[in-house]
Amino acid sequence: ARGVEALRGGSSFLIFPEGTRSRTGRLLRFKKGGFIMAIEAQVPIVPVAVQGGRAAMRKGSALVRPVRVSVRIGSPIPTAGLTLDDRDELIERVHQEVARLLEEGPLWE
Repeated sequence: ARGVEALRGGSSFLIFPEGTRSRTGRLLRFKKGGFIMAIEAQVPIVPVAVQGGRAAMRKGSALVRPVRVSVRIGSPIPTAGLTLDDRDELIERVHQEVARLLEEGPLWE
């Protein structure tokens, strides 16, 4: 509830909806928490795709290596007028947009 109020007040949140890093590098299913907050606050979701960060730190390791990272930012996806009944469709829409951004590949190739 505090997060929803913060969003309504103009704050932004960076959420990693997969909940964990993929062992294979493939995009995982998204968890619902951040989407529920966005719907309840009626604020847009901005899809972001990050590539290259996986090589910076192996899962379970405390060692961080310098790597080149590509970040692609999509267009905001509105939640105005959506209800919690629309949650799964919103999650799928954002997932598809992040997948599309990832398919564009890293910026340095």
